[in-house]
Amino acid sequence: MLELLAPAGSMDALRAAVQSGANAVYLGSGPFNARQNAKNFSLDELPDAVRYCHVRGVQVHFTLNTLVTDRELEQAAKAIAAAVQAGVDAFIVQDLGLVSLLRQMAPEVPIHASTQMSIHSLDGVLRAAAMGMSRVVLARELSREDIAFICRNSPIEIEVFVHGALCMCYSGQCYFSAAVGSRSGNRGQCAQPCRLAYGFGRYEDKYPLSLKDNCLISQVRELAALGVSSVKIEGRMKRAEYVAVATRLYRAAIDGEPVSAADMKDLRDVFSRQGFTQGYYLSRTGPDMFGVRQKEKENKELMQKARASFENAESPLVPVRFYAMVNRQQNALLAVEDELGNLCKTEGPVPQAALSRPLTREALGERLAKTGGTPFRCVETKSVVEPGLTLSAAAINAMRREVLAHLTAVRGRIAERELNSFSPVKRFPGVARPPRWTVGVLSPEQLTPRLLAMKPARLYVPLSMFKKDVDWRSRIQEQTELAVVLPRVIRDGETETVLAALDKARALGVRLALCGNLGHISLARSRGFAVCGDFGLNLFNSRAMNVARGLGLESATVSFELTLPRIRDLSKPLPVELLAYGRLPLMLTENCVIKNRSGRCACHSGPTKLVDRRGEEFRVLPDQDSCRSVIYNGKKLYLLDKLPELRSLGLWALRLQFTTENPMEVDAVISATRGGAVFDPGACTRGLYYRGVE
Repeated sequence: MLELLAPAGSMDALRAAVQSGANAVYLGSGPFNARQNAKNFSLDELPDAVRYCHVRGVQVHFTLNTLVTDRELEQAAKAIAAAVQAGVDAFIVQDLGLVSLLRQMAPEVPIHASTQMSIHSLDGVLRAAAMGMSRVVLARELSREDIAFICRNSPIEIEVFVHGALCMCYSGQCYFSAAVGSRSGNRGQCAQPCRLAYGFGRYEDKYPLSLKDNCLISQVRELAALGVSSVKIEGRMKRAEYVAVATRLYRAAIDGEPVSAADMKDLRDVFSRQGFTQGYYLSRTGPDMFGVRQKEKENKELMQKARASFENAESPLVPVRFYAMVNRQQNALLAVEDELGNLCKTEGPVPQAALSRPLTREALGERLAKTGGTPFRCVETKSVVEPGLTLSAAAINAMRREVLAHLTAVRGRIAERELNSFSPVKRFPGVARPPRWTVGVLSPEQLTPRLLAMKPARLYVPLSMFKKDVDWRSRIQEQTELAVVLPRVIRDGETETVLAALDKARALGVRLALCGNLGHISLARSRGFAVCGDFGLNLFNSRAMNVARGLGLESATVSFELTLPRIRDLSKPLPVELLAYGRLPLMLTENCVIKNRSGRCACHSGPTKLVDRRGEEFRVLPDQDSCRSVIYNGKKLYLLDKLPELRSLGLWALRLQFTTENPMEVDAVISATRGGAVFDPGACTRGLYYRGVE
């Protein structure tokens, strides 16, 4: 059966989801969920919320889908313990360190890989399964064909977002909000800069990053046929009435009711951004996918009806069967059984001889079926009633209330599960000597003689450079290890092209690949490459670093959302490098920003500038040779004047990442590494290493 998973940002929203037909809800508590600005639940409220759901046959998925620092891990462990004791049915997780912590503390509770893990391929799903996860929430950018292929071959459950807000960036790869205002999307504090106006080259009142909301209500039964296990409605920040309307309509669609024009109007009225889109699912990306929230007159009748649906009544959600015996000179017996096999019994008074109207099986069944005001609905009554007897309505009602109350208590019980105490990981101090230099380039022109003479420990070259003229390869000196950089997104339909390019790189002597996604590790290894981890893995704490080591990575790039003191205190069980110079990548988009503007594929003709209302510029480049866009910060990260401070962090290497630089600019940066580096606040930034993120 296809699970309908609804958002619960508050107790009202939880009731709305349950009463409207959700099979499961997802909710968060405290600072470790990706919707911290929702009302959410306190840990003290969690047991009541879970009990309410379980009594009504609804599961609870607990969100721990943010990145967590070392100092927060013990607090996260307390949240895990409270959630396990409350009886949650699954954890939704982004941080690899939290995956490790959950497996240690709560090995019996399923772990779901959040869409924040950026899993978009079968290899990513298989990697998540190997790490002990039982479900993957796929990236929202995937098409019908992508989803079908993954479902056919996945050993674990697949969940798909079907309704609600679409981020312009692949989830988990957006650093825009953090960079411009310290509010990290990876920490549940996104300020939604994608919903603001931008212009190309100059500021204009246009919205090239604001996508319409997703709406796959007409495709839910197709998704079930593809093998999807769960469909998710987005909206923990939205009001309970939204949850009620969206859940009710998706419940009806899953149950086979046709989607009407009136249904679509209700969805638009409760929330939309100039309508909806199915662009990713149908492989129709482009300008039609974009829209903004507009002020419209509220449909008060719809809202009132939605609130009444969960506020004033209890929907009879749980099917039950009654069994009754009414015999002479014996106490009346009544039992109730639910779909899980729970059986609750009680006794009533001894029936009396009827003076006028004897009790019949039909009359008894009618009385027992009056379960209004409870979560239960009678689907069958089996009874034995001897002729000529009577039993008062009050006695029958009392017996019915007693067994249903007992059944409510039974269904609300919390099963004991293994719960282990928090255990800190073994810590590794890192490298004692000064860090070495690594360099990343995007084009052969940036491989200047001065750069090569620097003899960096490692040179990162995009895979796309191996698909073209490779004369530059002969210029790389033996002292420099050459590594191929995989694109951060490799869909299953692109795998063969990538493997062919990897074969070419290996034939040229390359043995190392830089991967920023879990799904790419196996891909690179299948062609004989050792793998090092890039920033896209979002390694944020010591446990995550240990996971990276367990994955067999040669080295790891630490998250650039961490402060320098946190990086210093991070356990370093494998060589760790830090981005010290370059434009930080703020977004990775499936929708080509440049093509959406011009109507043609011109993204490889040079960088484009997005300009915001304050005049800040953001460079847009293609992600290697694809039509995906990478939006870079206008100001370059610059720590070259802070080398004495960086040398005390235990790092293996500092990376210079060149993007838009011409050869002269490359040489200037190389020269600055040897001394005399000067920070220019007009053109450069310290990134987040000093100010940190919320």
